[in-house]
Amino acid sequence: MRRTSRIHAAVGLALALTGAAGTGCKSAPSSSASDGGGVASGALTPEQAAQVLARVGDRTITLGEFQAALEHMDQFDRMRYQSPERRKELLGEMIDVTLLADEAREKGYDQDPVTQQELREILRDAMLKKAREGVPPPSEIPVEEVRAYFEAHRVDFHDPERRRVSAIVVAGEAAAAATLVAAMQASPAQWGEMVRAKSIDATAKADTPLAMAGDLGFVSPPGDPRGANPHVPDEVRAAVFEVDKVGDVLPRTVKAGARYYVLKLTSRTDPHDRTFEEAERQIRVKLAQDQIHAREEGLLDDLRKQYPVKIDDGALAQVIVELPGVDGGASAR
Repeated sequence: MRRTSRIHAAVGLALALTGAAGTGCKSAPSSSASDGGGVASGALTPEQAAQVLARVGDRTITLGEFQAALEHMDQFDRMRYQSPERRKELLGEMIDVTLLADEAREKGYDQDPVTQQELREILRDAMLKKAREGVPPPSEIPVEEVRAYFEAHRVDFHDPERRRVSAIVVAGEAAAAATLVAAMQASPAQWGEMVRAKSIDATAKADTPLAMAGDLGFVSPPGDPRGANPHVPDEVRAAVFEVDKVGDVLPRTVKAGARYYVLKLTSRTDPHDRTFEEAERQIRVKLAQDQIHAREEGLLDDLRKQYPVKIDDGALAQVIVELPGVDGGASAR
């Protein structure tokens, strides 16, 4: 069972139970769904929602609050609570969290700066979730809107040629030249053996099939922002597009930083212009995300107008960031 998700639900309930009062179980007033302390599910009547499941000191946990905690879970976690035993287990965890949260509040732990920040982040997420309400899911965005975006951004749906590169990486120019001569004559199996024997790249020793030895992945032509590969230096990326055929070795070595590369083109995909049908799902997701982002930014803009923000850059510049392990624990500003 995914205990973390259950605890999150329990924490949510504990916050609801303890948030209205600054004291613990020993002195807090009773809370129930009928007086605003709980959240009734649409499947429960007000009387059912107010029914007390458990008493924790002077507090109560109601059926409505328990139901709300279940509904806060994702559907896979919720399915785990079909049996009464499982639901009682969850209620027990909620009781534990409520007791601990109340005791922590009584001891003043809720005033710790880190705790305060975590609480603010929980409330932030609640506000953003509320702001996103009503945004249609990707599947409900009108097809006319999706097609209009496709027509206006056709260049974004052109996939350039992509090439997959394998490399033998060596430390010196002379070693690279000798390796190149042998590689030009090597069979595919021999290439893999050469990678394992000669390459100083960390991936060369990985537990992969011999045919994949030295594989650095795909790149697209230089200048295409979508075709970068963190394992492929810019010099190597440009050079692999000089190779004529799949299976060929570039007839020169490539220097990148302090390393020398012997390159082999292992596969390629041709340029392709995606159709509307191929791009539709991606566009729908983007448009839905854009609407969510606009809602969130609109909320923040309104709040910044209501509560003007002023930043003291001088004070910020005095913050010291500790960098453990760098220069014996030196700090950076």
